Amino acid sequence: MTVTVMGFDYGTHSIGVAIGQDLTCSAQPLPAVRADRGTPDWRAIDKAVKEWKPNRMVVGLPLNMDGTNQNITLLASNFAEELRKRYEIQCDMHDERLTTTAAREYLFASGGYKALKKDRIDSISAVLITESYLESIG
Repeated sequence: MTVTVMGFDYGTHSIGVAIGQDLTCSAQPLPAVRADRGTPDWRAIDKAVKEWKPNRMVVGLPLNMDGTNQNITLLASNFAEELRKRYEIQCDMHDERLTTTAAREYLFASGGYKALKKDRIDSISAVLITESYLESIG
């Protein structure tokens, strides 16, 4: 059975979203979801979950380079727990160190400065988190 994974790059203003599957360990970006001081637009997430029907979810685990927690680490963990409860789907945390940097580099290389829009960076970060997670479970 193919595993479909919805990945999230949690932020307090914008949450990147991606969808991927384990057959090819690849993911594609979905529109980023707005958040109001950390509270996501649950209607937008509900719509994406209904449309894509993921078997699993993954949320990027924001850590400092030395592996210690950041201020946002607990908020991202709480978001993952809310996803578990709300959708009754397995939701794991996965190390996201350097994904934003890699996402910016990817977007800049493919479209220059005009491609560096915040919501695009967040969703490409979600793609990188999702693909890394898929490789780790594959």
